Amino acid sequence: MIYPSFIREKDTIGISAPSDGVVDEVKIYRLDNAINNFKKLGFNILETSNVRSSIKGRSSSPLEQTRQLESLYTNNDVKAIISVGGGDFLLEMLSCLDLSVIKNNPKWIQGYSDPTGLLYTITTNLDIATIYADNFKSFGMKKWDKSLVNNLEILKGNLLVQNSFSKYESEGFDEVIGDEVYNLNKDVYWNIITNHKSVDISGRIIGGCIDVLSDLFGTKYDKTIDFIEKYKDDGIVWYFDNFGLSSEHLIRTLWKFKENGWFKYTKGIIFGRSMTLLSYNDISFEEAIIHSLGDLDVPIITNADIGHVPPRLTIINGALTNIKVKNGNGKIEFSLK
Repeated sequence: MIYPSFIREKDTIGISAPSDGVVDEVKIYRLDNAINNFKKLGFNILETSNVRSSIKGRSSSPLEQTRQLESLYTNNDVKAIISVGGGDFLLEMLSCLDLSVIKNNPKWIQGYSDPTGLLYTITTNLDIATIYADNFKSFGMKKWDKSLVNNLEILKGNLLVQNSFSKYESEGFDEVIGDEVYNLNKDVYWNIITNHKSVDISGRIIGGCIDVLSDLFGTKYDKTIDFIEKYKDDGIVWYFDNFGLSSEHLIRTLWKFKENGWFKYTKGIIFGRSMTLLSYNDISFEEAIIHSLGDLDVPIITNADIGHVPPRLTIINGALTNIKVKNGNGKIEFSLK
């Protein structure tokens, strides 16, 4: 596994929009505030021209998205890249992407949700570690949540032991100014839904937004089997972030993953808090998971601090990880080997 160089003060961080861009006035304010926050900490910011653009859900054409992202990879001053936000159509840019540009210029790239298509492809195709964590806009809040502070520390090479947070934001809210902090109003509890009183698992971690992985499945960019075969001696720890899949769609998605051998060598599976609890047949999120994966005989955890429902842990795709869960509390640690 290739681990890019970590960032240092005075380094340049590139922000781009490989999915959708930012045009809403409140989100623009949040973006500008994020830029200022990083500058106050001693970093430089280089923004591609499609960051402040949105055309029917795309920041620019897939070809232009690719060119602008690649410009950050080939710019020697840029030491890390963070996606400005998510969206729906990032996978289209893969058709234009020259993976050799990334292979020859490895650097940290970060985002969550739709950027899964890029992060997962880079890690499984090129053996380059990527980071599933906040998109750039999140850093625009007036006082950074601990999760954001930890995220930056990890980007700087300080591999923290991350513990589960105490509270999470159970309901979203409309941003009025753009610098609002999270509304942390409900207790965090990591739920072990299999027959395990506690969990202590180690392996090489991979995953992302399951909605995107479901669409990536079976394409020429799906190198999942090659990846897990390469790292079978380490074992695989999967993590999934569910944005919009109903319980029924989740069952179908997990079925095709399992039938294609994705869960071979799996040591454990961890799900973030789901953004949707939709079901047409009164099937709960946990029931869907157990129905699909219960026969794997590995620990399965739900409601972890991963993905769309903040606060978010920083996940290093491709790294060796150790995850412990007991009495609703979680702990995750990475080893870059």
